[in-house]
Amino acid sequence: MAIGIDVPTPPEPDNPEDYDYEKCPFHGQLSVRGQTREGTVVSTDMEKTVIVEREYDVFVPKYDRYMKRRSRIPAHVPGVLDSLEVGDEVKIAETRPLSKTKSHVVVENLSGDL
Repeated sequence: MAIGIDVPTPPEPDNPEDYDYEKCPFHGQLSVRGQTREGTVVSTDMEKTVIVEREYDVFVPKYDRYMKRRSRIPAHVPGVLDSLEVGDEVKIAETRPLSKTKSHVVVENLSGDL
């Protein structure tokens, strides 16, 4: 089942009885809508959640220069993409609110193995 963006579909989960299909965009009913963003995983301390950091430049007209900003986005990790580590480049997509702070889900690991 395609999720509407061009990412490879991971294989089916090993334990279908224990898998959380409600929060999986690949094998469940979670719809992906809105923006997709790329960033670096900076924290994997929580269960099924990673913190993705994006750095970008903002122009400051007063000084006629650019300054660096960063945003840290909590994202849900589906069970089929569990092997994420700090430093991995990932693609995240916007979805419905999954918890108080999570409204994004990881859809692709851009730095190698799934």
